Amino acid sequence: MINFKLDIDADGIALITWDMPDRSMNVITMAVISELGALVDQIAADEAIKGAVITSGKDSFCGGADLTMLEGMSAVYADKIKAAGEEAAAAYVFEESRKLSQLYRRIEKGGSDRSAKEREAKPGKPFVCALNGTAMGGGLELALACHHRIAADNPKTRLGLPEIKIGLFPGAGGTQRIARMMQPADALQFLLKGEQLKVDRAKAMKLVDNVVPQADLVQAAKDWIKAGGKPFAPWDVKGFKYPGGLVYSKAGMMTFPAANAIYRRETYDNYPAARAIMQVVYEGLQLNIDTALRVESRWFARILRSPQAAAMIRTLFVSKQDLEKGARRPAAVPPSHLKKVGIVGAGFMGAGIAQVTAAAGIDVVLIDRDQEAADKGKAGLHKSLSDRVMKGRMKGAERDALLDKITPTADYGALRDCGLIVEAVFEDRKVKSDVIAKIQAVISDTAIFASNTSTLPITSLAAEFKEPERFIGIHFFSPVAIMMLTEVILGKETGDKALAVALDYIRAIRKTPIVVNDSRGFYANRCVLNYIREGHLMLQEGIPAAMIENTARMAGMPVGPLSLNDETALDLGLKIVRATEADVGPEAVDPGMKKLLEEMVEKLGRFGRKNGKGFYDYLPGQPKKLWPGLADLLPKKLTRHEIEALDVEELKQRFLVTQSVEAARTFEEHVVTDIREADVGSILGFGFAPFTGGTLSYIDMMGTKAFVALCQKLAAKYGERFAPPKLLIEMARTDDSFYARFAPAKKAA
Repeated sequence: MINFKLDIDADGIALITWDMPDRSMNVITMAVISELGALVDQIAADEAIKGAVITSGKDSFCGGADLTMLEGMSAVYADKIKAAGEEAAAAYVFEESRKLSQLYRRIEKGGSDRSAKEREAKPGKPFVCALNGTAMGGGLELALACHHRIAADNPKTRLGLPEIKIGLFPGAGGTQRIARMMQPADALQFLLKGEQLKVDRAKAMKLVDNVVPQADLVQAAKDWIKAGGKPFAPWDVKGFKYPGGLVYSKAGMMTFPAANAIYRRETYDNYPAARAIMQVVYEGLQLNIDTALRVESRWFARILRSPQAAAMIRTLFVSKQDLEKGARRPAAVPPSHLKKVGIVGAGFMGAGIAQVTAAAGIDVVLIDRDQEAADKGKAGLHKSLSDRVMKGRMKGAERDALLDKITPTADYGALRDCGLIVEAVFEDRKVKSDVIAKIQAVISDTAIFASNTSTLPITSLAAEFKEPERFIGIHFFSPVAIMMLTEVILGKETGDKALAVALDYIRAIRKTPIVVNDSRGFYANRCVLNYIREGHLMLQEGIPAAMIENTARMAGMPVGPLSLNDETALDLGLKIVRATEADVGPEAVDPGMKKLLEEMVEKLGRFGRKNGKGFYDYLPGQPKKLWPGLADLLPKKLTRHEIEALDVEELKQRFLVTQSVEAARTFEEHVVTDIREADVGSILGFGFAPFTGGTLSYIDMMGTKAFVALCQKLAAKYGERFAPPKLLIEMARTDDSFYARFAPAKKAA
């Protein structure tokens, strides 16, 4: 055995310890399935063994399936279609993907494949899962298949089935066991949200039977077996009753129609896996467990073959993991270990950067124009963290330890021993220039300087720094504590050391980096500003604001363009428009968009959410509502008949195409040089419809030929902003795809 160790004690209880070599966390692979299956067979066949405990030799239990295994399965499926046809290819995916489900059912049956009636006469062996840490996905499904679950009392442990977040659903029995362990409404919520539970909540939801101190975990599991624990799941016992009653009962009929309505409201039917969860729970609760598991496996195989799942697995697991592990880090530069970071600018962004830096155990010097402003930044952090403490999401001691890492000051001299300085001051070239001069006068000759600018070109800012090779851009997204993406911008003279230190820092604060070359707006803002602009242009066409917002969400965006503009601040948007106009020329900005922002900001004082007034009104204690006065600012109003004649599908396409065509332009211009970064950055940075896999995956999913034709149609109708770049036109001639033509080379295993 490579991945497991088997020990049998004097009482005849087997201890299976899962400890994969060369892995920081156990994951499910084909080798793991094979080895665990062999152990289950051995335990079932050995009369001297009374039962088995499954635990982990690592700090966590299991991180779920190694999704490269599923990605490989999809690749074989594509090859088999060409060689043997769709039916044979689909049969292959079904048989391969259900092996884990079959193994778990064998464990649930006590290690055998005997029928329930046969097991009444000769029961199998009881299996207990001793959860010594986090268990996700297939790891939690393994625990659910065991006859008893005991978790160590560890505040860091999380239990969950997060497959929905990468376009899949629990396909190893998770949907059927969860639906038999709790009320259907609770089961659907747990499965569709993919949330991660602490052990106390998992126990309250009856996913865990007992919680004990870490030192007592394995013994408590063995004691349950010695006390006569039975090798039967509740649903295998005659007389089992579903917690929520039958599907067609009064309670059931109150659950499923409402759940279907909520599902459609939240997903707009963009996510096949979410629909499949609804389907398999509904169907499975009308069947015996073995038939229900087969139904689940069929749906899982179908979803695994979907383009949405393939794209989401590739982007949100494989590519994201590659980038987080340093795919773009210069290999020749030794690792850096930052002990102190300076952050200049204690406003909302600067304070957020200070928070995530301190949370990583790094000391922070937080600087602003005077002591009062610096203290105000830290005080704001104290308030937001105290709110988390009040809600039970953080302990007071954790808050205090984090804040102790942050030193607010107005003294630039405190930056002398900082290895990295992050400038996060106002988005104004003169302000940044003044701050750069003050910083470079005091920092060491080896410190790296990073600007958090969101639009100003890094090369032009670096021209004011004494050594431009030490100057780099690190663009955080707001709110910093929540948003996972950071955009690293290389100026023309940025050196490898600056890039390596920036990526080491981002890894330390547990963010996902993308590396882009310098350009106005870089990558993320170029795409997302197109999205916001499209919303503004639709307003000027007379399209109702509510329709704009709703069709954007129907397209898969998390919020509408007007709501997003409120979040990012209208006054900031106006400053970006004016800075672009000053640096590039008036032809670079849309006059209608500029006029609308000027009226909103300068005439009406509507800055967005930050002052409670933007495209929406934000009244305390009330949900936000679109501002009624917006229609009076617009140059055109459509009649009811004209509104009803609008093509909703075309509106949805405009939102996604304007972002994707801009992403293709950035790739053609070598702003983005790695297609993985374009896709990961678009989803994590600005919420581009996740079911597509990202901006370039969206083009691939449609096909470049069809995408270019759509671009040309929209350009003829709405303007040159939709015109496809030369690269796309060239690719369309042979219907080439980004992932076929520009796929990054795979590293040797």
